[in-house]
Amino acid sequence: MGVLEEKNSAAKTVSFVMVVTLIGKVLGLYRDRLLAVHYSTGPAANAFFTASRIPRVFFDAVFASAIAACFIPVFSEYLEKKGKKEAFRFAGSFITIIALLTGALTLVGMAFPQPLVALFADYSDPQPPALAVSLTRVMFPTVLFSGIAFSLVGVLQAQDHFTAPALMSAVSNLVIILYFFTLDARLGIFGLAGAYLLGWLLQGVIQVPPLARLGFGYRPGLDFRSEGMKKVLALMGPVMVSTWVQPINQAINGRFGSRLYGGAGMSALEYASNLYLVIAGTFILSVTNVIFPKLSRLTAGGKEGEFQETIRQTLRICLFLVLPMSAGLMAVARPLISLIYGGGEFDAFSAGITSTALSWMALGMAGYAVQNILSRAYFARQQGRVPLVAGGVSILVNAVLCQLMTGRFLVAGLALSSAVSATVYALLLLLPLQRGGEKILEGSALLDMVKMLLAAAVMGACVWSVLGVLPALLPGGKLGELLCLGLCAGLGAALYFLLALLLRVDEAKLVVSLVRRKSQ
Repeated sequence: MGVLEEKNSAAKTVSFVMVVTLIGKVLGLYRDRLLAVHYSTGPAANAFFTASRIPRVFFDAVFASAIAACFIPVFSEYLEKKGKKEAFRFAGSFITIIALLTGALTLVGMAFPQPLVALFADYSDPQPPALAVSLTRVMFPTVLFSGIAFSLVGVLQAQDHFTAPALMSAVSNLVIILYFFTLDARLGIFGLAGAYLLGWLLQGVIQVPPLARLGFGYRPGLDFRSEGMKKVLALMGPVMVSTWVQPINQAINGRFGSRLYGGAGMSALEYASNLYLVIAGTFILSVTNVIFPKLSRLTAGGKEGEFQETIRQTLRICLFLVLPMSAGLMAVARPLISLIYGGGEFDAFSAGITSTALSWMALGMAGYAVQNILSRAYFARQQGRVPLVAGGVSILVNAVLCQLMTGRFLVAGLALSSAVSATVYALLLLLPLQRGGEKILEGSALLDMVKMLLAAAVMGACVWSVLGVLPALLPGGKLGELLCLGLCAGLGAALYFLLALLLRVDEAKLVVSLVRRKSQ
């Protein structure tokens, strides 16, 4: 396959994964809207978000790193050097170990939920903690289901199969949406916890058919002394801390948020964070999920020059798209929150604190993109020390800023702390690469980034100004909000692209050349 064909194939894969991921994220937004309309930012919602976050944080902090950052590179190395049979044997042993560890953690979490709830939340009202304890017992098996599902995903992604992994979110969200329309009135918040649990179970089930087509049959094993398991265990320690950043920062922010507005700060941060991850994650995670196995193979094959060029191109394209997303999201946060979550129990106060959180959170979107891409570069090389230090510093920065800013700036202070932490993490990953001579962002690339930032800032200011007069010219209700956001998005995209062209940003010129080539 030629270079052009390979690039086209990669672009088609990213595009397909992005569309499927977007469908799952849209369903997730609708799921959150139903949750907001039914439970708003009240005690039941606060308890539910606390209970659902606890198993997620434990899985993300302990096991997600082993699967995403350690298993895939080692499994890819097995495929390259030892063939499918040995790779599948290693995968079977890894899945068995993950299942045993996640199963043990699940039992401990279900047995002792009280101290965990006390660690993750600090409500003045006794009702949310008591409810959260009961809900935590129901939801902790998600750790076990996640461990198995994501291990199977690793086997698929390492072999360039992305469809079933991309469908995971859509499947689980459909289950929860169906619950709201059928059983919520009778079973309430505990039934919702059960629906989430079923959704996570199905995420693993849907991986089985494509694995069978690849010839993978699960065979239990407990070979800790194999070369592959030794590599995974050696990588896990430093990699773990680097992947703790997002879940631990969310837990820290959630604890501070539980002290605000009678506990409503917890729910406001959760709604804002979920929407933020839909907007940022749909593109960023689609890209990183596709390039990470490729980076692992390039490292295993010793193709260092191609590895570095892949990182440079990915970073530039991501920043070209993410910077205007960030500026636009800051400008339209309030009408967007009102459109997505507004109605039912979700009143103007809830919309106000949630949109404030989203607006300040958006400042960290570029940092979030860069950290996700560069961390994959380190993990693909099986290097964990730099992400270890960067992750630890990022968590510390977030904790200190939350302590300093929450009292004065409330939920805005928490969201800004998260944004600064993401940016610090990205810079701490970038600087060693720059000093090591890899020149990830230097010269023309750095100048183009400054141009992108300027274009995004001007675009954001213009959209914010238009929002001051546009709603008065449109009909009221959800239709008016949708029209307003659609017009602002179209105006913002056109203005940003025009400014990028005028500033001669390479990515904008590339888009024009591709369009011209297609039209010929």
